[in-house]
Amino acid sequence: MSASSASNINSSIFIFTGFPGLEQYYPWFSVPFSLIYAVVFLGNCLVLHVVHTEPSLHKPVFYFLAMLALTDLFMGLSTVYTVLGTMWGLSQEIGLDACVSQTYFVHGLSFMESGVLLAMAFDRFIAICNPLRYTSILTNSRIIYFMVTILTRSSLSILPVIIRLKFFPYCRPHILSHSFCLHQDLLRLACSDIRFNSFYALALVVCTLLLDAVLILISYVFILHTVLAIASRKERLKALETCVSHLCAVLVFYIPIIGLTMVHRFGKHLSPLVHVLMGNIYILFPPMMNPIIYSVKTQQIRSRMKKWFSLKM
Repeated sequence: MSASSASNINSSIFIFTGFPGLEQYYPWFSVPFSLIYAVVFLGNCLVLHVVHTEPSLHKPVFYFLAMLALTDLFMGLSTVYTVLGTMWGLSQEIGLDACVSQTYFVHGLSFMESGVLLAMAFDRFIAICNPLRYTSILTNSRIIYFMVTILTRSSLSILPVIIRLKFFPYCRPHILSHSFCLHQDLLRLACSDIRFNSFYALALVVCTLLLDAVLILISYVFILHTVLAIASRKERLKALETCVSHLCAVLVFYIPIIGLTMVHRFGKHLSPLVHVLMGNIYILFPPMMNPIIYSVKTQQIRSRMKKWFSLKM
């Protein structure tokens, strides 16, 4: 082993991987990445602004939408400095403490987004299957309880494995697979007993992401059963249209996270470019697409944005 490699292994500095073999194109790649982050920040801030300032949007479903936008905004903030730093050639290095902190936010915000999508599915279930009791079930106090539960679950459940990352010896070359830090990526570099982290992380994924997905699916089974019982075809379509935005948000979130998990578990033989691409889709696609989806498909937000932009012009 060379002296430089030994020094890298013994240090607490980790090196990000951008797009292996394509380093000369980073100035070009930085343009679309910068535009994507601009959409993430501007789009989600605009959704938050519209929900806050428009009295007609002060309803449970839009409170959950505001929490979703806030989650996506923080996801962008937690990764922008490493992703664009790598693309712009500013720095490809990160210290262990900063890497562990970023890992905490990336995974914690993913669990939070899953919880918010589940809460939004519950909102649609009540609105369609039990509309007469909608306001009595989804009271302000209950909405606050849901939000606090989602925040607590996502922020505390991952602490045991995140804290352990700080104390692992990392004796393999400190080359990360992405331009941001992930729990499974750091485990790959650790030379210690990682069984607790592996089993706990798997149990956490099953008890949060998988369970949330199953509950969302069950809620839509009941929704579909209720909608099909409606006699009028026009009313059936109207009821289903209220779910389109949420269904798109669910697909936008779960498809990349499943893809990234499959690549990490079974795609070790694949090109590093596939890992990098899936990682960037995982952190950027949902935060970018959610404000677009809700701006296009939600009539109240769309009309409020049109009115706001006409006044600005």
